[in-house]
Amino acid sequence: MLSDEDIIAVWPARLADREHLVWKGRHLKTSFLFALGERRYLVAIREGQMHVRAASTIVMPQWDFALRADEHVWHAFFQPVPPPEYHDLLAMMKCRRLIIEGNIYAFMSHLLFFKALFTLLRSTEK
Repeated sequence: MLSDEDIIAVWPARLADREHLVWKGRHLKTSFLFALGERRYLVAIREGQMHVRAASTIVMPQWDFALRADEHVWHAFFQPVPPPEYHDLLAMMKCRRLIIEGNIYAFMSHLLFFKALFTLLRSTEK
């Protein structure tokens, strides 16, 4: 099984391999904070392309919205077939396992894009 860092490292390449998903995000310009427990990543989406950096390397990170959950929550979500309540971002939010905060306009207006984007994090050996 891939580690969290490996999963995050291959995430932009997985997006680039999905032409339809890149096309869906072609009008999206946002950045968000992705928190796996204490580890935080700043993810920028610009015209269907993604750039991921560790937020600790940025002096004053700016983001539009944040997705925060404990590591065990994300590990359950990363499984190829996640258990109930961990299968979807909004299901995790409804069950109070995921916190979505900030200006969520971009997230909600491109919800299907973000759901598909996070599904790319499911651990599949590649």
